[in-house]
Amino acid sequence: MNVKQGSTTFLKIIIFLAGIAVLALCICLPGIAINDAKVHPDTAYFLIPFLVCAYGFCITFSVALCQTFKLLTYIEKDNAFSELSLKSLKIIKKCAFTVIFLILLGIVSLMVLAKVTGDDAAGPISLSLMGILVTSTVATFVSVLQKPIKNFQEKNEMKM
Repeated sequence: MNVKQGSTTFLKIIIFLAGIAVLALCICLPGIAINDAKVHPDTAYFLIPFLVCAYGFCITFSVALCQTFKLLTYIEKDNAFSELSLKSLKIIKKCAFTVIFLILLGIVSLMVLAKVTGDDAAGPISLSLMGILVTSTVATFVSVLQKPIKNFQEKNEMKM
């Protein structure tokens, strides 16, 4: 096993573990929502937007993880500059923007909930904004990776 294959295998293991964590979150979410509805029955209707955002986030994040796994497989097979890699990067970027949208939707519903209950939502909102920052960084990194792949493909098309 060479160094490149060892590092991609390590990254694949990390992606697999992240996928297990997302699956565990999806399994635990209904229980968390039911317990919260029992404790706060007057605001139980706010759980629906929360669950929609949470499951949308989990599905989108899982799609991005699968595409990242595919991208690492392409890299292992020396197809890093292929059309398939570019397609995976485009899907990852779309997933990042979808996650940002879902986080913003969650922030809006959290602000409405805070107005209704009179609670302070500054902590969860600041964590959400940090999530947007991280996701924006990922989207930017993917955009930076797309440019050399496009340039490589254009040069190869010109040679043919």
